Amino acid sequence: MSELKREIARRRTFGIISHPDAGKTTLTEKLLLFGGAIQEAGAVKSNKIKKTATSDFMEIERQRGISVATSVLSFEYRGKKINILDTPGHKDFAEDTYRTLTAVDSTIVVIDVAKGVEEQTEKLVKVCRLRDIPMIVFINKLDREGKDAFELLDEIEQKLGLKVVPLSFPVGMGQNFQGVYNIREEKLLVFEGGSKQKLGERKVFTDLDDPDLKNYIDAELLEELKENLELVREVYPPFDRELYLEGKLQPVFFGSALNNFGVQDLLDCFVDIAPPPRPKKADKRIVYPDEPQFTGFVFKIHANMDPKHRNRLAFVKVVSGIFERNKSYYHVRLDKKMKFSAPNMFFGSKKQVVDKAYPGDIVGLHDSGNFKIGDTLTEGEKLMFKGIPRFSPEHFRYINNEDPMKSKQLAKGIDQLMDEGVAQLFTLNLNNRKVIGTAGALQYDVIQYRLEHEYGAKCSYEPLQIWKAFWIHTSDPDSEEYKEFLRVKQKYLAKDKDGLPVFLADSPFSVQMVKNDFPSVELMEISERE
Repeated sequence: MSELKREIARRRTFGIISHPDAGKTTLTEKLLLFGGAIQEAGAVKSNKIKKTATSDFMEIERQRGISVATSVLSFEYRGKKINILDTPGHKDFAEDTYRTLTAVDSTIVVIDVAKGVEEQTEKLVKVCRLRDIPMIVFINKLDREGKDAFELLDEIEQKLGLKVVPLSFPVGMGQNFQGVYNIREEKLLVFEGGSKQKLGERKVFTDLDDPDLKNYIDAELLEELKENLELVREVYPPFDRELYLEGKLQPVFFGSALNNFGVQDLLDCFVDIAPPPRPKKADKRIVYPDEPQFTGFVFKIHANMDPKHRNRLAFVKVVSGIFERNKSYYHVRLDKKMKFSAPNMFFGSKKQVVDKAYPGDIVGLHDSGNFKIGDTLTEGEKLMFKGIPRFSPEHFRYINNEDPMKSKQLAKGIDQLMDEGVAQLFTLNLNNRKVIGTAGALQYDVIQYRLEHEYGAKCSYEPLQIWKAFWIHTSDPDSEEYKEFLRVKQKYLAKDKDGLPVFLADSPFSVQMVKNDFPSVELMEISERE
C-alpha cells in the first residue's frame, strides 16, 4: 500500500454542528480529552482563573461565551488522525458553518436532551442532507431532566427527516441518571459523576444479570432498560454502515459531555465507521483523494489569529495528493505559482509548521491578500472546486468612518474581514456608499470590535431598509430590456466585493415586479463562486 493510500485510510475529518448551547464546544473539548490531546478540560487558561474551552480563541468569543469562528483541532487516536472542525452554533454565524460543511467528510449533530431539535439544527442538517454527508447524532446533557429517549428519537426522525438507529441507550435521566448501555458493544457504563475536567475510571458491566449491578443501578431502572432494549430491537433497523456512509441512516448516542460520559463510546464508534476523505466535485471532473497530484481549496480565511502579529491564514482542505512545504503550487484564479515556507496544522489556537499534509487534512497558509474563499490550489491543472456558496444576507447597514485620519486602516480592515467571509460588502452604484450585509445582527458588533482592536479603525452604522440581496444574471447584457432594468432600478443596484452586479430589493413585492417587468433578468439568492 502506498504512503498516500495508507494516510488517506487513517484520516477522519468531521464537523460538529448544533443549535447554540447544546454543548457542542464542550463535546469537542471532551473528544480531545479522550483522544489524549489535552490533559484537562478548559486547557486554555486566561489569567489562570477563568477557564475557556480550547477551541474558542478569539477575544470576542471569550467575552460572549460563544464560538464565532470555526476552529480546527487535530489529534491522533487509535492509529487514526482525527481532524475536528468546530463550527459556530450561533445562527448569526451560519454562513461560516455552511462553508465549513464543504470541507468535512462527515458530521456529528449535537442535540440538547431538554430542548430537542431546535431551529438552527434543522437548517444545518438540511445542508448536510443536500450533500449526503454521513451524520452521527449525540444526545447531550443526560444529567439534566429532559425528554423521553423514544420521544427524542421520533422528533429527530420527523423534524430532521433522518432515519435513526440508537447505538446506545440511557438508564434514567436528570437526578435519576445512572448510566448508558452501549448497544453496539453490549456493555453497560455506570454513571458516577466525578471530575469534569479529568478522566476517571469507568465501571463497566457486560452482563445485565450480573448480581453486582444492583449496587449501582436501581432494580426498576434495570428492568426498564431491558424492556427498552427489546423495544429498540423491534422498532429500529440494525446498523448498516453502507447506508450510514450514503447519508441514509444515522446512528444515535446518548451521554453527558460535561461529565465525560458517553463520549468515548461515541469516539470509538466514530473512528470505526466514519468515512475517510471522500471525492469532491470540481467544475470539470470529480477529484479522488488517492490521485497523486495535489489539489485543495480555501474554505475559510481568518485574519489576525495572533493579534500581536498582523497575519491572515487561509484554511485549505487537502482534497487529493500530498501537500508539501516549499513546493510550488498553482493558484488557479490568479493564474500564478506560489510557494509556502511555513504551512501550519492546528491544535486550537496553537499552530505548528508541517512538512506534509494528506487528503482530509486542513492546512493553514499565511496569506498577504492572495486568497479568497473558494480559491483552488493544484499542481498545474486548471480546475475549480464548486459548491462554496454565498447566501443573501438578512441584515443590511451603511458603514461610516468615524475617524477620517484612519480611512486607510478602515478600508484595509473591511477588505480583509470580507475576504474572511465574516460578512458581505456591497458598493452602491449611485453614490459609492458601502453597505455591509450579514446573516445576523451580532456580526456588526464583531466587525466593529475587530476593526477597532485589530486595525485601529472606528466605524458606525446607519440603518438601511433592504429586504434581501440578489445576484443578477442575464443571458444578454446588451439587450434593451436589461438596459431598461438598470435605468429603472439604479437606486437599488450595487456591486459585491468581486464586482458582480447585485440588486438590493427593499421588499418581496419589488422582486415580483422585476420578474414581471423584466423576465430575462434572473435574480439569485445564492451565488456559487465560479
